[in-house]
Amino acid sequence: MGVRMGKTIHLIKLSVGTEDVADLADWHKDRRSQGPDGLPRHVTRMWPKREGEVLNGGSIYWVIKGMVLCRQRIHRLDEVRGGDGILRCAIVLDPELVRVEPAMKRPFQGWRYLPPEDAPRDLARARKGEEALPPQLSAALAEIGVR
Repeated sequence: MGVRMGKTIHLIKLSVGTEDVADLADWHKDRRSQGPDGLPRHVTRMWPKREGEVLNGGSIYWVIKGMVLCRQRIHRLDEVRGGDGILRCAIVLDPELVRVEPAMKRPFQGWRYLPPEDAPRDLARARKGEEALPPQLSAALAEIGVR
């Protein structure tokens, strides 16, 4: 893979019904969440207008119970037709969930663009194996600016 030029933009999305990062990982291992190639994907109605920037190293940041907790690199965007005949966008994801520094995020609908400068930083490798803090404690720490 060559050097990518140009801007990068990320997406941010609520992971509705997910309890924690492990729950999201379990869902992505389920065949129902995978495309024909076995990679996890998220199907959405809207196609990103900034496709080139999303595919230039972008990730999808997952909000779980009001906190941004992890991200997945976006491999590509596939066109898929739903059972209702409507074309949709399948955001095809890397299977690896990368834990990020917890950050509070209010609820919103659909996905949104997330500029790289606003994205939470990846957790240090040494912290990735640590057990996650309870959501209330993570929220309280993020609220006072402790990471």
